Amino acid sequence: MMRFKKIVALAVAGALTVASLAGCGKKEEAEVRVGVLKGPTGIGAVEIMDKSESGEYEKYSFTLTPDVQDIVAKLTNGDLDIGALPTNVAATLYNKTSGDVRIIALNCLGVLYILENGDSIKSVADLKGKTIVTTGQGSNPEYVLNFILRKNGLEPGQDVTVEFKESSDVVTTMVSGKADVCMLPVPAATTVLAKNKNVREALDVTAEYDKVADDDSRLTMGSLVARKSFIDEHPDDIKLFLERYSKSIEHVLSDLDASAELVAKYEIVGAAAIAKQAIPKCGIVCITGKDIKPAIEGYYKVLFEASPKAIGGAMPGDDFYYEK
Repeated sequence: MMRFKKIVALAVAGALTVASLAGCGKKEEAEVRVGVLKGPTGIGAVEIMDKSESGEYEKYSFTLTPDVQDIVAKLTNGDLDIGALPTNVAATLYNKTSGDVRIIALNCLGVLYILENGDSIKSVADLKGKTIVTTGQGSNPEYVLNFILRKNGLEPGQDVTVEFKESSDVVTTMVSGKADVCMLPVPAATTVLAKNKNVREALDVTAEYDKVADDDSRLTMGSLVARKSFIDEHPDDIKLFLERYSKSIEHVLSDLDASAELVAKYEIVGAAAIAKQAIPKCGIVCITGKDIKPAIEGYYKVLFEASPKAIGGAMPGDDFYYEK
């Protein structure tokens, strides 16, 4: 089993050309280096990965890793052209690089779920007096949970106790029955449900966010970003990649069995059985162009108000959102 990083096949046919966008001349196709994270943000790319390995697509190299900072570092130093990142990390990277990355697609809505060992929680109001075991202190899960609790009249730490642990510890605690309520992302939540039949999905955090959001934004936790210089030099390659990415997501959502096998093959999720259960819960989407900003800007405001450092200290500028 690969522990940290897996390089998926690269085959370049060399000297291939494509027609440029209207008004431009022809350009040699670029090798497109893509970084993919294990977990929900990586699932949408599996068909492109598979077709690259088979040789049907001849222009992509993929780096697969569980480490967000690995992709951040490689985008920063120019070793990657496109990367799948949590949306808060995408905004942070934009601020860190003085605007040198663009968000080119949103690929995951919320992936957080509140699970209960019991049957008493039917609404957020029912969390009053409960203890929630969760992960992500000082990051998106904490900020989103606090936002939803407060919008429902509950104050974290007073009306609801929140205990933070490592993800693996939360899973172990819930599976063993030592905790009654937890909040976890998919596929960790899927693992708990599979291993303890007394645990049920009580609340979909994405649905609860939608109920209380101040605007039309969504809880949007996964994205694709690209380096500005690569976009400027290779707009056709970005356009083609997004077309193929959209088709890959259509395939993932339309053929669950085949997709689960691919997700397990590339170790994005550990097992096909877990992947099959997790994929429908991952909120996989492909939001591009002018739809990106209205879908996510309100969520960035929630994070910024919770802690400016959550998105790198400032709201992203309009140039962050790639609209072409």
